[in-house]
Amino acid sequence: MSSDTTLTALAAQLELELDGAVELRHQLHARPGLSGDEAATRELVLAALPGGHAATEVAGTGAVVRVGGGGPAIAVRGELDALAVHEETGVPWESRHPGVMHACGHDVHLAALVALARAVDRIGGPAPLLAVLQPREETYPSGAQDVTEDGILDREQCRAAVGAHVQPLLAAGTVACTPGGVNASADEFTVTVRGDGGHAAYPHLTRDPVVTLAHVVVALQSLVSRETDPMSSVVLSVTTLAAGTAANVVPGSAEAGGTLRAMRTADREFLHQRLVETAELVAKAYGCTADVRITRGEPVLDNDAALTAATQPLLASLGLKVATDLRSAGADDFSYFSARMPALMLFVGTHGGTEQLHSPTFLPPDERVRDVAHALLAGYVAAAEQFIPRP
Repeated sequence: MSSDTTLTALAAQLELELDGAVELRHQLHARPGLSGDEAATRELVLAALPGGHAATEVAGTGAVVRVGGGGPAIAVRGELDALAVHEETGVPWESRHPGVMHACGHDVHLAALVALARAVDRIGGPAPLLAVLQPREETYPSGAQDVTEDGILDREQCRAAVGAHVQPLLAAGTVACTPGGVNASADEFTVTVRGDGGHAAYPHLTRDPVVTLAHVVVALQSLVSRETDPMSSVVLSVTTLAAGTAANVVPGSAEAGGTLRAMRTADREFLHQRLVETAELVAKAYGCTADVRITRGEPVLDNDAALTAATQPLLASLGLKVATDLRSAGADDFSYFSARMPALMLFVGTHGGTEQLHSPTFLPPDERVRDVAHALLAGYVAAAEQFIPRP
């Protein structure tokens, strides 16, 4: 059976699953769980998945479910966790847990994954589908990192991975299918400058860590503007400052924190090195010392070129408008999948720029469940065609 024929048959079956998927979306949205507390969400999804009783637990509160028989499979991910946001949508099915909300569309992603898995279970697909219910996408330690390091994807013979994420910057009906780096690596850093404190009226008798840290912060901005290729996207943002407790006291230390994003691994490693060197040398020039701690987060999310190219025409045949140039300095831990195997992250339009992710009013219309399901379907069929040997 050709990929076009398979796609058409599965798309038709998907239509029959959408009412149930939308109802599931409402249930998930009303009962969100924070990162690490997703067991109830997992059980709700497993009850809707075919073969959910045969789930394999992974990463604590996550699970995988194989649909479609044995042999090499395609992994399709859905995220379980919600955010610490107080919902302000006013819909009848808004969150019943004050201060917790699906403000990033994970409820939509999960419902779409269930619809696709049920369609594959009913009429078959081009390859087995491994539904990956991943915990802790929104926080550290990363759920995707735990899933990929567990070895479950190797044991299940996964040859590629597909994910989709709603994107309010894109208009409804548009799906971004972009080759190469589409999300940046995301690391956090802390710079602690230590000097000699004392009376603020006698600054010459101190080694002022506050003034020193101010010069460190300014110097760090030049790492991006003067030491990286302007055609390569890099972000270094200092977002926190802390020093002192009294107006007439020069403190003994001062601290700054921030985030470092890069679209290329080489830039990421270079800036790690230069961040440490710059902070230490600037501090030394002012008679202080600097300690730099870098917490490594997600790697670059890199879409496989062949898989991207194979998916684009399938998206178009499903009536979706295809964009090929969306990249973001935001991060998603699906990048751990892309570091292990050919992978594809698709961005599905919702609002055209009138809403923001993580907002208390963010609520993609129910129709987007269909769009996300179609996006996952196109990626799944293309991945099977590209990476599963035909008998």
